Amino acid sequence: MLSKAQIKLIKSLQLRKYRREAGLFIAEGKKVVGELIHSSIKVEHVYASEKYDGDIPHIQIGSRDLNMVSSLTNSQGIIAICRIPNSSDAKPDLTKELVLALDDIRDPGNMGTIIRIADWFGIGHIYCSDESVDAYNSKVIQATMGSIARVAVHYVNLSQMLESSKKDHIPVYGALLSGKDVYSEKLTPNGILVIGNEANGISPEIEKFITTPVSIPSYAKGRGAESLNAAIATAILCAEFKRR
Repeated sequence: MLSKAQIKLIKSLQLRKYRREAGLFIAEGKKVVGELIHSSIKVEHVYASEKYDGDIPHIQIGSRDLNMVSSLTNSQGIIAICRIPNSSDAKPDLTKELVLALDDIRDPGNMGTIIRIADWFGIGHIYCSDESVDAYNSKVIQATMGSIARVAVHYVNLSQMLESSKKDHIPVYGALLSGKDVYSEKLTPNGILVIGNEANGISPEIEKFITTPVSIPSYAKGRGAESLNAAIATAILCAEFKRR
């Protein structure tokens, strides 16, 4: 049975303010929790409503208690309290690596999927504007399917970060509808790829730093969708960068 203090703590971690204050986040589901346990992320406590075989150490609690603290509509039977890693411990070498920069991504599903995409394509760092959804939101964690353990997510002032990259002549690519066809554009193995807000795209403040605007051509000849989902666009662009 969970104590009142434990229930209060777990419920508070559903809010960004308290996650930042405590330096903790929650993860749910056997797949996600199992990935985190075998990662460099420190797992403080694991609670489950049934006994799990295998190597997930946990405290068994009633399903009523678990449902009470779960952030999901249907609890997945296991929840972990984890320590938020210090993203400043590792910095990429932008002269050699490709990183993502997210300008005001708001949807938790998109954020989680983008983190998973970065993991798939071997991109170890994502820089997010402070207005972007928190990567340690429980819905984001769920969507990453454990990839949050392998991708460092940094929250920064994107304008300042991109300004500082100019002195090292780092290429800055931006996903823009008016950009050059990514399939014919020359791409470098390093640099910063900027992905904009789901509704408004890349903001004018950030767009001025882009050295190479790129786009994914539509083959629907004027009768297709207006644009692609941010996460889908990210996957296509990352695949093209890594294919070269």
